[in-house]
Amino acid sequence: MQALIVIIVLGIIFLASAIRILREYERGVVFRLGRVIKPKGPGLIILIPIIDKMVRVSLRLVAMDVPPQDIITKDNVSVKVNAVIYFRVMDSVKSVIQVENYLFATSQLAQTTLRSVCGQAELDELLSQRDKINAKLQEYLDEHTDPWGIKVSNVEVKHIDLPQDMQRAMARQAEAERERRAKVINAEGEFQAATRLAEAATIIQDHPMALQLRYLQTLREVAAENNSTTVFPVPIDLFKPFLTLAEKLSQEKENAAKR
Repeated sequence: MQALIVIIVLGIIFLASAIRILREYERGVVFRLGRVIKPKGPGLIILIPIIDKMVRVSLRLVAMDVPPQDIITKDNVSVKVNAVIYFRVMDSVKSVIQVENYLFATSQLAQTTLRSVCGQAELDELLSQRDKINAKLQEYLDEHTDPWGIKVSNVEVKHIDLPQDMQRAMARQAEAERERRAKVINAEGEFQAATRLAEAATIIQDHPMALQLRYLQTLREVAAENNSTTVFPVPIDLFKPFLTLAEKLSQEKENAAKR
């Protein structure tokens, strides 16, 4: 009886040490007597106790935050930049045997790469061309993590922390740019208005009746207003005969005086 109990206990211990259950997103890298064999999983895995050792590897996408890095840009501006990288394990065997801790190694590589790539760009490029910076970071990281069996799918620069004096300088620059645009638009409006007035003067000079029509239109607009006093503008053409007659009389007097 005691022997049977001992056998049952040993059997339970054997099964507990031999049976492993891996989830759908997990793979097991098995070392048999120190040598790696084909990855196993998902599902039920049976190991040989003492002989087999298994390392679990997750194949899910990892979103890793890169701490803020002090960076001096190409145009000698000191900024702090942080980012986030998205990667996943594509080869579970390489992620175990090629690097001691792929999460720590990827994090350190991301920090040094962020300082290197951002340090080669100017401040304006960092602020306005983030897609280009992200693409460079992703390409560099993916190239260096490929031997570890890791695929870097995306890198995003999250925040760029500028010094206070630089923020004020950029605010002044933006304000000056808005004022310049406002002045240019105002000057263009004045130019267009002057051009239209010149065209109108040319038309009136070629067609005198247009001035009379404009005069009648002005009278109608003035009459439509509720004004207690109405001033009627008189066209100068009405005085032209009188001015001609006065000029003629003055000429006759001068001629008579000469005689």
